[in-house]
Amino acid sequence: FSTAVAITEQPVSVSVPVGYSFTLRCRAQGHTSLQYQWFCQYQSDCHPIPGATNQDLPVIAEQTQLYTCRVNDLHRNVVFSDWVKVEVHQCVARGLPSQLWQGEPVIVLNPSEQWVEVGQPLQLQCAAMGVPAPSYQWYRNGNLLEQQKRKKLRITHTKASDSGTYLCCASNSHGERWTNAVDVHVGGGEILHPAEHLQFFHSVSILATDKIALLVGNNCYQHHPNLMAPVRDVFELSRLLEHLDFQVVSLLD
Repeated sequence: FSTAVAITEQPVSVSVPVGYSFTLRCRAQGHTSLQYQWFCQYQSDCHPIPGATNQDLPVIAEQTQLYTCRVNDLHRNVVFSDWVKVEVHQCVARGLPSQLWQGEPVIVLNPSEQWVEVGQPLQLQCAAMGVPAPSYQWYRNGNLLEQQKRKKLRITHTKASDSGTYLCCASNSHGERWTNAVDVHVGGGEILHPAEHLQFFHSVSILATDKIALLVGNNCYQHHPNLMAPVRDVFELSRLLEHLDFQVVSLLD
């Protein structure tokens, strides 16, 4: 009777704002009538939820927790559903979903520009809400980074080739959203920081006579889905113009 009880619909992880109401669902089939019991885990404490003995578990999001459902039949055959994560965002100042929100991804944390020396670790971070919880995919210069599929992008030992423009796509069954594009500068000990960038551009403007190019790629529009092409176009045009001995200044959004 090891397969006497089988889960036919697993609950799914969600990422929601604090106070948001939703329902976790679990469905199973067996040879006799079935009994359900939901459990939650916060930090290291796991316990059954009093009265949570239905297939559906109504939840009001208060704090990030893990949930699972135990299903058993009258012959003491037992199976547990997958553990799912209910991620709760306590502070969502901008982009808070309205009552019409259908669970499509909403970016709540964008990555920030980084200056890193060669050999040092790099970490970029983003976060999105969504029902179901979004999956993530990072890109550098418009190219997909096969191994970077989490909210946090980590490179243990950076190389000069890790320099570039990074952004992340958060997607679920309702659609996809893109984070802001940010630049990562990897150098060999002499890395230009923002104030030094301004000084550098000022120097370029004094020295340049007839071969300077300013490229602006707009990624984000208020009434149009975010675009991928500008990131790739700016990168490719920069490379082409540099081969033609232009001083190139590239800006995104």
